[in-house]
Amino acid sequence: MSNESETGSGPESVAEASAKAESGSESEADDKAESESEATEEVDSYPDYMLPVIALVGRPNVGKSTLFNTLTRSRDALVADQPGLTRDRQYGFGQLGLMPYLVIDTGGLSGDTDGLDGLMAQQTQRAIEEADYIVFMVDGREGLSSTDHQVAQLLRRYDKPIQLVVNKSEGLDPDVANSEFYALGVGQPASISSAHGHNVGPLMDEVLSIFPLPSKVKTSDLQGIKVAIIGRPNVGKSTLVNRLVGEERVVAFDKPGTTRDSVYVPFERDGTKYTLIDTAGVRRRSKVDETIEKFSIVKTLQAIDKADVVVCMLEAREGVTEQDVRLLGMALHRGRALTLAINKWDGLTNYQRDTVRRELELKLPFATFIDSHFISALHGSGVTDVLASVISCHAAATKELPTPELTRLLEECVQAHPPPASRGRRPKLRYAHQGGRNPQVIVIHGNMTNYIADTYRRFLENRFRKRFKLHGAPVKIEFKSGKNPFEGRKNKLTDRQKTRKKRLMKFVKRK
Repeated sequence: MSNESETGSGPESVAEASAKAESGSESEADDKAESESEATEEVDSYPDYMLPVIALVGRPNVGKSTLFNTLTRSRDALVADQPGLTRDRQYGFGQLGLMPYLVIDTGGLSGDTDGLDGLMAQQTQRAIEEADYIVFMVDGREGLSSTDHQVAQLLRRYDKPIQLVVNKSEGLDPDVANSEFYALGVGQPASISSAHGHNVGPLMDEVLSIFPLPSKVKTSDLQGIKVAIIGRPNVGKSTLVNRLVGEERVVAFDKPGTTRDSVYVPFERDGTKYTLIDTAGVRRRSKVDETIEKFSIVKTLQAIDKADVVVCMLEAREGVTEQDVRLLGMALHRGRALTLAINKWDGLTNYQRDTVRRELELKLPFATFIDSHFISALHGSGVTDVLASVISCHAAATKELPTPELTRLLEECVQAHPPPASRGRRPKLRYAHQGGRNPQVIVIHGNMTNYIADTYRRFLENRFRKRFKLHGAPVKIEFKSGKNPFEGRKNKLTDRQKTRKKRLMKFVKRK
């Protein structure tokens, strides 16, 4: 049983993402594969080429997100038998058809204009305005409903081509399944099964037939700096995304758990490209009782792995909670550059603000290298500073560290504070070099490095971060010891040494 979900696939803005194409499109028939690859494998610069944009529209629980997953050949969408799961419009690159295209998954239109349903309807209408072609989906098993008529009436307002699709028609006679949907007056219905992929290929061939087939496609990456915004539910993550983008890009509502999936939102500011990743709020495990929320938490953790920089949002009125510390620790453990955004700072008294600052120092002693910004995402105060911090953190996390300078700093550290002795011998640190970026990894070679204490490791991390100005970026120190060429070889004594040893053994007390 297919149904709606939130999708976290790929670029979000049509204006920016339409210049990017996916190569190697495939169809279901083998005889079409060669012609498709010829159209997509050749790479060249065609700045004026725009990918077709196809919007999936319909009432809740008709399988739009399942079809989205089929078209993009991904599992980014959470699919469950629960109406109203998708709330934000989601974008992805179509992989099934004659040419590359952008596909938009939308929330179900229920006909209500209040609360979340009204906000979801606004997101769907924006997707319709952006689209070049509309795929109007209905449920072949439940039959025609009054909501379908309302959706058809809405789509008639837009002068755009529409393809009526009867989903969930597997096992049904196509003529019987399609007969009652002619009453919608939007053209010839097409029967498919998005869950099983039945007739999806011919459907996309028909939809894309009105668009010119490009011979060459530009495949430049427009994602830019990937920024994941994480935090507990209802701390203002979606509001911050909307403020940065300058439009109501994602649904922001005064209710915890509004965002259920990771939403990718590309945008550009001052010549720098970004991809914002709005994530679902993460609560304590004991408070998570819905299956959908459990999957949302997994999506949030995956978004942290995909991101270049993580913005961890806290709510000023609640201070620093245990869950905030855990989220911050997870991002640091994954080696992501970090910046803190303490939201809802407006309206606090001076005493409350001082209390929050003291809590930051007391509860986050391991995050002293992270910038903290006190913002109001709703009113926009301090938001620009967060974006500037993202740029500086990304630059620090991807900075190149020359080996000679690393080795010289290591020698200075060893001279000033030698590593503590262990088993009567002091470890020797010889040279250092960069072992990776984002996160910054510094590899130090020497002897007996297995016995170096964690306190000395942190000392080196802080010195390297300070010297190379790696503020906001975690630094990982890896020690490597050289192999002892004499290991396992017994030292052979000379005759003189044997005589001396025998003489000394006379003075050993025997039991």
